[in-house]
Amino acid sequence: MTKRLIRIAPWQAGKVFAVIYFCINLLVVIPMGVITAASPAVKGMPPPALLVFVPFAYALFGLIFVPLCCWVYNLSARFTGGIEVGVTDVTGA
Repeated sequence: MTKRLIRIAPWQAGKVFAVIYFCINLLVVIPMGVITAASPAVKGMPPPALLVFVPFAYALFGLIFVPLCCWVYNLSARFTGGIEVGVTDVTGA
């Protein structure tokens, strides 16, 4: 069965991706913070405050740029008809 994606809700997508970006970035920042704290001070290492700030910055950028990209997609989908996706029904799920 073929379905067509003709619109993405920009604000909802932005909120979802902000949370996803925040969580994924925590997976990077937490080990980086542990390594930074355990290693001797080296010139050029990021300060700990920066490591705390980075996940919030990624979430903010996701909240801003994902809705912008959804808006661009929605505009282009008006002219092109959107993206076609194939789906199937699953029984017993």
